[in-house]
Amino acid sequence: MNKKDLNNLGYTDEELFSHIDHSQTESEKITAPRYSYWKSVFRVFFRNKLNIIILSLLVFMILFAYIYPSVTHYDPFANLRDSNAKHLTPAAAMQYFGANIHWILGAGASGEPTFDAIWNGSRISISLALICGAINMTIGVLIGAVWGFSKRVDAIMMEIYNIVGNVPMILIISVMAMLFAPTFWTMVFALTVVGWLGIAYFIRTQVVIIRDREYNLASRCLGTSTIKIAMKNILPFMTSVIVTLLATEIPSYISYEVFLAYIGLGMSDMSLGRLIYSAEPAMVTPGWELEFWAPVAIASIITVVLYVVGQNLGDASDPRTHM
Repeated sequence: MNKKDLNNLGYTDEELFSHIDHSQTESEKITAPRYSYWKSVFRVFFRNKLNIIILSLLVFMILFAYIYPSVTHYDPFANLRDSNAKHLTPAAAMQYFGANIHWILGAGASGEPTFDAIWNGSRISISLALICGAINMTIGVLIGAVWGFSKRVDAIMMEIYNIVGNVPMILIISVMAMLFAPTFWTMVFALTVVGWLGIAYFIRTQVVIIRDREYNLASRCLGTSTIKIAMKNILPFMTSVIVTLLATEIPSYISYEVFLAYIGLGMSDMSLGRLIYSAEPAMVTPGWELEFWAPVAIASIITVVLYVVGQNLGDASDPRTHM
């Protein structure tokens, strides 16, 4: 297009042409879409409608387990002296006490509402699992990261692991439960005293795989400390692995608690495991079966939902799924 054609457009030279300053800084900028890791994680996670349903179920069960017992003031021995209130089916319990939510699962051996007992036990079991998970994962991940990166620490920790790690976990927990009074915090101690060691060893194995990559070698050459390399270079890279590991750990503590209570080594609090243990005779008694199978069903649902949510969140936290 020549100058005559430009003039025919009706624009002045100032409107058609303007001076652009050259900036070395601006020329080196790369235009790229903004990326937020956790925003991408949740976008991938909630993309699957099934995850939304399962997560909603998990949130509901956890909230209900904490809110419902606090507003109902559950007393397991309120009807202990009433022989007519014991071992009632849902229909018989509603006929005897009146139709309300407390008796939709009938009454137990002490005349207590089975529905209230289950959710009170769920609160105790969920609290135990979350506290043990937080303690074991925090200690295990931090020690495992340093363990895998420091050869001096590795030599010491491998000896400890070879001794303690070859003893069955359930045996250690059982001995701890027998040595101390069967309380909530005793069970927390029994599940965490060596529970972090297996997690630390798993993290150590993952760290060994990536510790000698170029960016870690460069950080070491620049004088960066071992702990800082482990915390800044390695652990963020392993987010999906840690989330997946957490998904298996939290449900396992509920399983341990239920198993120990079922064999008579559980805590004295009426957790889900204790309820199942107490209701064992009802399993084979006609008309009483719901006292046993109701807490079994709730414990199973909570365990499975926790595991599925954690596994799917672990998959979503893998950056390769964010493309």
